[in-house]
Amino acid sequence: MIDRIHARYRKLVFMTWFLTLDLIMFGAFVRLTDSGLGCPDWPGCYGKITPLAASGHIEKALAAMPYGAVSFSKAWIEMVHRYAGSILGMMIIAIVYLAWRYRARLGHTPRLAIVAFFAVCLQGAFGAWTVTHRLMPVVVTGHLLGGMTLLAIMTWLAARERSHLPVAAAARTWRPWMAFGFALLLTQIALGGWVSTNYAALACMDFPTCHGQWLPTMDFGDGYSLIRGLGLLPSGAMISQYALTAIHWTHRNFAFVVFVYLGVLGWKMRRDPGLRGPAQLLLGLLLAQLFTGLTTIFFQWPLLIAVMHNGGAAGLVLASVTLLVRLSRAGGSKIPL
Repeated sequence: MIDRIHARYRKLVFMTWFLTLDLIMFGAFVRLTDSGLGCPDWPGCYGKITPLAASGHIEKALAAMPYGAVSFSKAWIEMVHRYAGSILGMMIIAIVYLAWRYRARLGHTPRLAIVAFFAVCLQGAFGAWTVTHRLMPVVVTGHLLGGMTLLAIMTWLAARERSHLPVAAAARTWRPWMAFGFALLLTQIALGGWVSTNYAALACMDFPTCHGQWLPTMDFGDGYSLIRGLGLLPSGAMISQYALTAIHWTHRNFAFVVFVYLGVLGWKMRRDPGLRGPAQLLLGLLLAQLFTGLTTIFFQWPLLIAVMHNGGAAGLVLASVTLLVRLSRAGGSKIPL
């Protein structure tokens, strides 16, 4: 029977995991509605706690540039994201406190909780840099990857608190294959983040070809130059369509590598009763990602579908990490964290 402290800890972990997933989805909404500079300073909005208190500054910005980055709606979207991020940070601090104080009763070391604390602090820093560096693509992509990393940590914390059917010892041989698949998935998420932060989602409007060709004219050097401003090259010139095509084409084609690899792996792992649930989730999400990715192209990046595509990537992270946790327990072995 789980005691009161352990029950409280479990509830807090699952609530924090859920908020982390929600924040990733909402962060995609912030990015896709161009609200990242809705409040062009940090952590407040023109030095105020709420956009309501900063209404005078927002009105001046709107008068100077009616279709610019600042508006009341964008300011509220950006600040709600920051408020939720602050709540998440406090919840992770509470997890660290409980994990450290009651480590003997919980049966875990507090190391993973402490890693989550440092990860959320880094996320806060990336949130500030996103604003101060004016949506620099490498910073925004790093912010996305940081969110996915934090989700992976929280999924690990949550997964070890859940019971499941035992996993056969023979399934342990899948662990390095799943770890490699997870690395492929993170690479694809980074490529997708680079597409989104460079606004290259519509660089190719046809499928399966791109501009009517299997290998269109592309500029990988400029497309993957990292230290540059949004829409610019390191020289200060505008980024070319050839560079945007390279960004889109790479993400699109690497997606098939990830789809096939994780699809085959998930299909095989579903034979084990202890792995069947997350393996089926993995397969379902792969199909959903294929559908939303193609829909994004054919319907010219509708907001809801684009947010769902980001959410699908987050779902693949949690399914993959859950499989890794269960594979680490295969045959009754214990995970170290």
